[in-house]
Amino acid sequence: MGLVERFLEYVKFDTQSDENTNLTPSTPGQMVFANYLKGELEKMGLSEITLDDNGYLMATLPANTDRDVPTIGFIAHLDTSPDMSGHNVKPRIVKAYDGGDITLNAEADVVLSPAQFPELKHYVGQDLIVTDGNTLLGADDKAGIAEIVSAIAYLQEHPEIKHGKIRIAFNPDEEIGLGAHKFDVERFGADFAYTMDGSETGELEFENFNAAVAKVTFKGLNVHPGYAKHKMLNSIRVANQFAIMLPRWETPEHTEGYEGFYHLIGIEGSVESTTLTYIIRDHDRDRFERRKKELEHLTRKINNEFPGCASIEIRDQYYNMREKIEPVMYVIDIAKQAMENAGIVAKVQPIRGGTDGAQLSFKGLPCPNIFAGGMNFHGRYEYVSIQAMEAAQRTIVEICKIVEQR
Repeated sequence: MGLVERFLEYVKFDTQSDENTNLTPSTPGQMVFANYLKGELEKMGLSEITLDDNGYLMATLPANTDRDVPTIGFIAHLDTSPDMSGHNVKPRIVKAYDGGDITLNAEADVVLSPAQFPELKHYVGQDLIVTDGNTLLGADDKAGIAEIVSAIAYLQEHPEIKHGKIRIAFNPDEEIGLGAHKFDVERFGADFAYTMDGSETGELEFENFNAAVAKVTFKGLNVHPGYAKHKMLNSIRVANQFAIMLPRWETPEHTEGYEGFYHLIGIEGSVESTTLTYIIRDHDRDRFERRKKELEHLTRKINNEFPGCASIEIRDQYYNMREKIEPVMYVIDIAKQAMENAGIVAKVQPIRGGTDGAQLSFKGLPCPNIFAGGMNFHGRYEYVSIQAMEAAQRTIVEICKIVEQR
């Protein structure tokens, strides 16, 4: 089975994660997919294959060299985003993309257009795998899984390529921020690793957001509206007052590059009680801490006007991996050289998000992120270039070669 065939098989599995179940994996489909992959790795003859009760699948391609070579790892995640359905994915291949509009679903008038997604122009002449407009595709991160498995198969088929011990891992629940929480770094046993979870060809990332989630709850007092004067406290209105106190330009739709933001992702409310849920993001740790303090400050301001009305709960999610990668920058040099060897221009840039690699780096496993080729993640307009996937597979092989040669 080749790279494309693997990917098309993998996207058949519905592996959406769900942050509300409090289970690991958060959904049963992820374990179904993990068991399928376990069987595939067993047929390939890999060693040290383990699948634990939490859905963490690990395996080894043994070294074929006598040199003392570091153990390297490659990691991708099993789940797809809960933002859109991953059930009954129907991919199709657009051969030699011509640069124009791609009709995904004529009946629903769903069109993938370079007018809306100008990055499509980068893929003129390439073969694109797209959706039917009803689901996401699942290239995030089944493209990464397919690339890792296919690279391992390639190394098995070419024993003349010398390499050290290679560990691979596929984990659940990355999309809900829990992918690394139960990842056993010691059992994985790699000296350093790479997540194959980036986007456009050549992406190489070792900086990500510091991240937190904040829930601000407002308690109101409901009274019959005909007799509410000087009695009612409408928590929805107070919550709205809080929301507009935050700077409007520091939101995702107004920021890029290293600019952080506050992002209101949920509102649940009634007159009696309303909760606003925010995610807080910033690459700079000091600014990140100031953003959290600003939310606490605004909560106090609300309570000055409406005593006892507002309460806030803030939970850190992950931190910028840069501080853990900088002492071992050779892992970035290796990836850059591998891309160059594979005929790819490396694009070192910050992640405007997070990956499992960020949390793993803080658990003692340096783990930058490499492109997997998918674009427009988490929605019906998701697509992946076959040539980009092939480039990612070549990059994995080249990394293994470089580590052995060094």
